[in-house]
Amino acid sequence: QVQLVESGGGLVQPGGSLRLSCACSGFTFSSYVMSWYRQTPGKERELVASIGTVGDSSNYADSVKGRFTISRDNAKNTVVLQMNSLQPEDTAVYYCHARLCVTTVPPLCIMSPREPYWGQGTQVTVSS
Repeated sequence: QVQLVESGGGLVQPGGSLRLSCACSGFTFSSYVMSWYRQTPGKERELVASIGTVGDSSNYADSVKGRFTISRDNAKNTVVLQMNSLQPEDTAVYYCHARLCVTTVPPLCIMSPREPYWGQGTQVTVSS
């Protein structure tokens, strides 16, 4: 079965760091664009960061640029979000996300319209 299992969430003080990890199984991890989203009550789910299938490209929300880093290890089927200089506004439930990207002309791929896979979410709270 498809599983995206997150770990690393918790409570940290402003300025602190957390490392979120998403362990994936049940699908061909290297064929999927991986992302982290976050959601705060009353707000829409927000894309935080994404990384291409081979890890050569990444994108970040403006609010986290320079502070967060997304990475992946296709040999271990994991994607990591390193979060530094955390601020109270980073408080949210963070979700791991996987969307199939179908190879066209390498290294290019086209995002599949299929429903993506989601992790269960992990709480990150930044508070003094």
